[in-house]
Amino acid sequence: MREGATTGQPKGSKGMSREELLALPVAVDLDTGNRALGLGRSKGYELAKRGEYPCKVLRLGNAYRVVTADLLELLGLAA
Repeated sequence: MREGATTGQPKGSKGMSREELLALPVAVDLDTGNRALGLGRSKGYELAKRGEYPCKVLRLGNAYRVVTADLLELLGLAA
């Protein structure tokens, strides 16, 4: 499988590299959180709606935001 030019991930991979994860802002949209955790869009939204997402999620109006510090801690990348 060919690697992506900038990510070092296999082409077509849904995951994120360590460098991409550490460069995230304080909170990210649910799609980015899903990608970091390797979750599909439907599964991620289902977990967030049920309050069962594996890390802290904020509901802001109609949008979900994943707290990056919690995401990095879950992935073992917390500083």
